[in-house]
Amino acid sequence: MAARQAPGHRLACLHPPPDQDATRGIEHDDADTDPTVMGHDDIVAYVLRAPAPVPYGVGMSERRAILSGSTFEQRIGYARAVLFDGWVHVSGTTGYDYATMTIAEDVVAQAEQCVRNIEAALAEAGASLADVVRVRYLLPRREDFEPCWPVLRAAFGAVLPAATMQVCGLADPAMRIEIEVDARLTPGPGSD
Repeated sequence: MAARQAPGHRLACLHPPPDQDATRGIEHDDADTDPTVMGHDDIVAYVLRAPAPVPYGVGMSERRAILSGSTFEQRIGYARAVLFDGWVHVSGTTGYDYATMTIAEDVVAQAEQCVRNIEAALAEAGASLADVVRVRYLLPRREDFEPCWPVLRAAFGAVLPAATMQVCGLADPAMRIEIEVDARLTPGPGSD
């Protein structure tokens, strides 16, 4: 049986039979040829290789941590956001004003501050709310979610990211909402 290689993938032989020499197996990376001998004609496997990232924009091949100045980042050991391979992953962000490390009691005010904190992290990465493709809302109390909808609609209504709301405990009882987002950097002018 002939093995056919899919473009951009790797072909490999798995477990040659005991009566065959294992050194006869061939690994082949050249997408332009069609190997037909793999050591044993009946046992062939495709090993997928991830395609190379699209070469545009800042952060496409670098990993960069973005810090907000929150004391939580230093004490726990995480970044507000991580820019990697064209994606911006923003950590769960609460309603703390990181400049003063204070938090409002009102859940809507906290949601507004969450959005400001997320906007600042995205801006430092070269992105904006318009680049958000996924959002997760975490709240200790289900009934606090609906009052936040106008704030969330103003922030994300134009882009309509995929979204999930989860009821769960948060790290501090003063926290009434936490928002986490993923954004994809868009190509700049003149990019391919």
